[in-house]
Amino acid sequence: MRKLNFASLQVRDLEASTDFYTNKLGFELAQITNPDARVFRYDNGEASFAIRRPIGNLDGKELGVGASLWFLIDEKIEDLQARLTEMSVTLLGPVTATPFGKIIVAKDPDGYNITFLQPN
Repeated sequence: MRKLNFASLQVRDLEASTDFYTNKLGFELAQITNPDARVFRYDNGEASFAIRRPIGNLDGKELGVGASLWFLIDEKIEDLQARLTEMSVTLLGPVTATPFGKIIVAKDPDGYNITFLQPN
């Protein structure tokens, strides 16, 4: 293996999560039709992933624990932080310097960590 080509997250409320990823985080919906899923693209399609209705019964199970998706950004991380704060997105801490660059982590409605990286 040499490349992760695609990832999907199971969500409890497909419409609420679609709203979160499009209207708050700024992802674009790809023109792919599936009543049980939404495919997103970001940065002209260079990053894509999907959310989908649960494949199995998730009653009583916690989603999002231990999972994080990372997206590279071109803009200044502080500008993204300000925009997400203005949209009332839950951020899991301040902008943080890492060996890879600066990051900010947002929490989605199901508890998944969505990490944005401004590379060094």
